[in-house]
Amino acid sequence: MSFDYSRKNKRWRRLRELALARDGELCQESLRYGKTVTATEVHHIWPAEEYPEYAYCLWNLVSLSKAKHDAMHERLTRRLTPLGESWRRRTIPPGLDQRD
Repeated sequence: MSFDYSRKNKRWRRLRELALARDGELCQESLRYGKTVTATEVHHIWPAEEYPEYAYCLWNLVSLSKAKHDAMHERLTRRLTPLGESWRRRTIPPGLDQRD
């Protein structure tokens, strides 16, 4: 099942805007390296297609530039790249114990 990223999905649009506002509309991956770059994309750290239960969770979203967002996914398969996997490994869903 694919996630509905369309403009018709008001719930997604609103959550996307909240994520961008929370992150100051700055690319969070670029900020890690001291660079200030405008964010234009919002990325599901735990992919919505694989983890639909996290699709509408603000904690699961990160604001990115288009270039950094493209670097999070393989172009053809849309699977997470090593960079995307590193974000996923560092982002533990609330309520899950890291020791489990």
